[in-house]
Amino acid sequence: MNIIETRDLSKSYMFGSGVLVEVLKEINMEIEEGEFVSFMGPSGSGKSTLLNIVGCLDQPSSGRVFIEGSEIDYSNSSSLVKLHRQTIGFVFQAFNLISTMNALENVCYPMYFNGVSRSRQKQRATELLDLVGLGDRMRHLPTELSGGEQQRVAIARALANSPRLILADEPTGNLDSGTGKKITALMKNINREQNISFVVTTHDSEMARAADRVVKLSDGEIIP
Repeated sequence: MNIIETRDLSKSYMFGSGVLVEVLKEINMEIEEGEFVSFMGPSGSGKSTLLNIVGCLDQPSSGRVFIEGSEIDYSNSSSLVKLHRQTIGFVFQAFNLISTMNALENVCYPMYFNGVSRSRQKQRATELLDLVGLGDRMRHLPTELSGGEQQRVAIARALANSPRLILADEPTGNLDSGTGKKITALMKNINREQNISFVVTTHDSEMARAADRVVKLSDGEIIP
């Protein structure tokens, strides 16, 4: 079964000068459940836009997107919220942790919106921080953690509600090469051991090598 499918997906922006810019051009793509896929391409190729549309953070100008066989209705805000809470986890280049919350609280936070009890939140968050190797750092604020540790917290947070798909936008972009390799290995292990689909945008050759498949984009199109 496909976790993601796009049909004739296009995205355009109209700038104030009246110039129409096509960012994505009739993208047709299928990603199977459990795959680890990297989107690669130069800046401006459309890879982050494609990731954001699949993740319902943006919407297409035309075309259709399916998650687990169901078409996304971008006009239905409640269905988008449900997808974010139950199906899709996100990891960002800038980590996007809440600065006033420690690691444990950051991982608990998504579960609060799913109505998970506080005791279960803490138990699940502790398990996930142990999984990413931060069992001894869970009481630390983001400012007390290294970049690699912050990204590990972000990965644990993305896993909090047991998603079947994780979307990661340049997850190693703010990290040194050694730390980036460790984050790549962590994500690949989670993908393999838990059968969670991963789709990442990256310029990182190490991340590309870890992927089951690389989707290359240029000027808004998938290229061979």
